[in-house]
Amino acid sequence: MITREKFKGVGVAMITPFENDGSIDYAALGRMIDYVIEGGVGYIVALGTTAETPTLYIPERAAIADFVKKRVAGRVPLVIGVGGNSTSEVLDQFREIDLDGADAILSVTPYYNKPSQEGLYQHFKRVSEASPLPIILYNIPGRTGVNMLPETTLRIARDFDNVIGVKEASGNIEQIARVIAGRKEGFLVLSGDDGMAIEVMRHGGEGVISVAANLFPVQFGHCISLAAEGRFDEADKAYEPFDGVVKALFAEGNPTGVKCALKAKGLIGGTMRLPLVEGTRELYDKFKGYIATYDLH
Repeated sequence: MITREKFKGVGVAMITPFENDGSIDYAALGRMIDYVIEGGVGYIVALGTTAETPTLYIPERAAIADFVKKRVAGRVPLVIGVGGNSTSEVLDQFREIDLDGADAILSVTPYYNKPSQEGLYQHFKRVSEASPLPIILYNIPGRTGVNMLPETTLRIARDFDNVIGVKEASGNIEQIARVIAGRKEGFLVLSGDDGMAIEVMRHGGEGVISVAANLFPVQFGHCISLAAEGRFDEADKAYEPFDGVVKALFAEGNPTGVKCALKAKGLIGGTMRLPLVEGTRELYDKFKGYIATYDLH
């Protein structure tokens, strides 16, 4: 039985820490998992955009998935990213990544090759048929070059019972509202933008898959909890002091910003895999100031 309730509220889009030589820093990844769980996040999303997944080989993705499952150890639900711009390669990932013990997958719209709306439908039809787990769609046109229109999202949701929700990062509240208005009962609409999360929930969305929750899960989670209770004015007021922090997280791109902030907090090193590079000294100093001013935790 698919339980959608577990994906409401705040899910955290986990980073992948690297050692100075570019190898995966599993000790830091373990610290981050404990940090966000102790900070009260509702669930963890591994191997998404924020994890620098396009730079991870499939064997590395499989190893990270295994590590995260063991470290989470059932403390919170777990979503694992399984996506790409080749449908056949996505299906390969189902065979090569052990998803046993995870609760759902997050699957991004194919990027770079800019499929039509029918191409998106056919892609997710194949993914749905192959997936051993419930699927959360991921629409992020600013990165992929293609916007999955509400009609396509709703068609996929209607036709495939194991597609249970969408992470919507189009940045278009009108589009998101159309998905909410037209969805079948139980279909989740999750914000893919921290800065829009409260507004999405005001329109009827269920929560957010968050980058900011890597840095300050307690405070950010409080804002979302208020919104979940329908206390939107209070949520807006609680979020207001952190608006500058969230903007800074994306000022030099994601996950450059959040890794820079976590380095300033002393939780990880700042190493990125090319073509991404570390945040500037100016950004680092800005986060040092924010951490001291707002006691981010």
